[in-house]
Amino acid sequence: MRAGEFLNNMAATGVTLGRGIASDPAAMKPKQPLALYEMEGCPFCRIVREALTALDLDAVIYPCPKGGLRFRPLVRELGGKEQFPFLVDPNTGVSLYESSDIVDYLYATYSGRQAPSPLRLKTLVLPGSMAASALRGGRGLHKRKARVPSQLLELWSFEGSPFARPVKELLCEMEIPYVLHNVGRTQWQDWLLPPLRDRLVPDYQPTEQNRAELLARAGKVQVPYLYDPDTGTGLFESTDILDYLRRTYG
Repeated sequence: MRAGEFLNNMAATGVTLGRGIASDPAAMKPKQPLALYEMEGCPFCRIVREALTALDLDAVIYPCPKGGLRFRPLVRELGGKEQFPFLVDPNTGVSLYESSDIVDYLYATYSGRQAPSPLRLKTLVLPGSMAASALRGGRGLHKRKARVPSQLLELWSFEGSPFARPVKELLCEMEIPYVLHNVGRTQWQDWLLPPLRDRLVPDYQPTEQNRAELLARAGKVQVPYLYDPDTGTGLFESTDILDYLRRTYG
């Protein structure tokens, strides 16, 4: 990632005041995957993704960029209008628009507690989320031509990661659905940069489930990590992932 792009992404993370980085895992996990229809560059959708990271909940992401035709019609069919974010929970039969309603629902249903005010109240959370979208200059909002893998891609990430953001933006623009595995930080060792953690904590054992699974699968915990079951390819490093997606599906 070039220096200018990195600084821009760091700024986009900074204006959200660190939301979407740490996790306090929900008491329950959905038996069937949540489905989130959204746009990566949408400030309202970002609020829901921050809640998913905070609760350590995974979801299947169905990108619905402007001009997109793959999933937008389905949202209209399911909910009656093309508005985003749109959450479908097959475990309860609940479908919801409105970021604040979705956040309240996720906390009440899977954690048994009230959502914290920085996520629950739009007046507190929306300005930072809108600033993050403005900094990204429309990335992750508009459709580009691409083909869809026959199987869902899998992405290990957390919402506040400046390295994962460009990958999610491109996936949205290409209308490529994927399973989002949240790997928020839950213990002090998680906050160390991977090279530093390898030196200081060589016997690092993550307590968060997705981090432990990523370590077992790929040999280290670093985001983003993309796995493509169509080709058996697994990649770290956002630049490598972006090149792979453009070359394989663009």
